[in-house]
Amino acid sequence: MSLMLKRFIQSIVALSLPLLAGCDMVVMSPSGDIAAQQRDLILVSTVLMLLIIVPVLFLTLYFAWHYRRSNTEATYDPEWHHSTRLEVVIWSAPLAIIIALGAVTWISTHKLDPYRPLDRLDANRPMPADAKPLTVEVVALDWKWLFFYPELGIATVNELAAPVDVPINFKITSTSVMNSFYIPALAGQVYAMPGMETKLHAVINHEGEYKGFSANYSGEGFSHMTFKFHGLTQQGFDDWIARVKTQGTALNRDAYLKLEKPSEKEPVRYYANADKDLYRAILNLCAEPGKMCVEDMMHIDSMGGAGKESAENREKLEYDNRRVEKGEMTNAPTNPATGESSRGVEPTKTVNDNGTAPAPHDMNNMPGMDHGAQPAPDGGTNPAPTQLNNNN
Repeated sequence: MSLMLKRFIQSIVALSLPLLAGCDMVVMSPSGDIAAQQRDLILVSTVLMLLIIVPVLFLTLYFAWHYRRSNTEATYDPEWHHSTRLEVVIWSAPLAIIIALGAVTWISTHKLDPYRPLDRLDANRPMPADAKPLTVEVVALDWKWLFFYPELGIATVNELAAPVDVPINFKITSTSVMNSFYIPALAGQVYAMPGMETKLHAVINHEGEYKGFSANYSGEGFSHMTFKFHGLTQQGFDDWIARVKTQGTALNRDAYLKLEKPSEKEPVRYYANADKDLYRAILNLCAEPGKMCVEDMMHIDSMGGAGKESAENREKLEYDNRRVEKGEMTNAPTNPATGESSRGVEPTKTVNDNGTAPAPHDMNNMPGMDHGAQPAPDGGTNPAPTQLNNNN
């Protein structure tokens, strides 16, 4: 970015600040290099669009005033219909802006890809060759955040810390529904999804305490699903680690299953010792005893499946209805997947031919399902609808 353009953008921001006095300006005044680059992208895009918007608005007012009925000095030419010069100006200016926006978008999309490792600490400092990133594993729970530091063997709830000018590699997942991991001062938001892992590379450049939260609605406890992110000096970070290890307890499978239950306004928690395989189990949806890990099922599928014997794996893979079966509150399963109605909706009452209620997983007895199952060669039934088995 040229010095002149940068000064022009800064002037636009300075003139806009009084109009935005009541807004939280953390997005436009970040403390991390990735967030700073994203801010510059917002400003550049806004300025490029204003280059066409402002003249159009000005000319609209000017034409309305200049060609008003009382202005007898304005040229009146009802037969005028074309001007090559005006057509060139009208079409070339937006085209040039679109090309510029496209180029900026193309470059920034690759440069600010959250999966892309960092190549600099800030605009003036490249990434040192011996820089060692800090890995943080993030888990979105209902309705709190769990952070693992695998290299340090610790974990925390609703509190995150990192040393200044040290690259951070985030690995992000969720336990039930989709959330969005977002620290405006650090970097843009990245989605957290159950059974999947997303990534984010970022760095904090200034000391301070910053707010983090979920930017994707995830149920009734969503409003309080926040955490604090501390940017610390290396000594401050070492002291924070020591405090976690001194004040923390152990986080094993049993402790995690209790923590995983939906709760609101959770206080900060420290875990001095965290099960090193727990994040992997959470990611693979098998933290609960008796459940098969997703990666194990994928391996079976890649090997061609396990045949009829794999029917016993079904119960091991049922995950979304676990809270309803235990009578716990939840914001994920709804009718008919679990046989329970969603909140605020009366349950649909259905019965089988013999007068009994269908099982939650009995898809052939669900309302709207095609019951014309076809005989299978092994004497069972093919659950596919009749029309899918018709070759005509």
